[in-house]
Amino acid sequence: MTIFEKIIAGEIPAYKIAEDSNYLAFLDINPVKKGHALAIPKKATDYIFDLDDDVLAGLNVFAKKVAKGIEKVVPCKRIGVAVVGLEVPHTHIHLIPIDSVADLSFANPKVKMSQEELEDLAAQIKAAI
Repeated sequence: MTIFEKIIAGEIPAYKIAEDSNYLAFLDINPVKKGHALAIPKKATDYIFDLDDDVLAGLNVFAKKVAKGIEKVVPCKRIGVAVVGLEVPHTHIHLIPIDSVADLSFANPKVKMSQEELEDLAAQIKAAI
């Protein structure tokens, strides 16, 4: 069972910002930028291009809704999208507030946020979606 499956099952806490019957979005706890979130399908599939077409399309529409909510709360030029797929064997889309291409680099130092800051940010984004 992956860490994301444990989050979906409620076994591990997460800073959830959006959820429906098929998808879940939550803040990354090691963000490259404030507001960095992950959008995932609830059905575990390792590789994004192994998803059924309808699930892939639905994930992208769900991610769009989440990105629009993040934009309302976190000042940025755009929400960058990255799919790496190597860290956790469960499809996930990184949604990262960016002002330049360099902001999408996972080599950048991670942003340190307290539990209270993450909770507050999650609540603001959730309210904006």
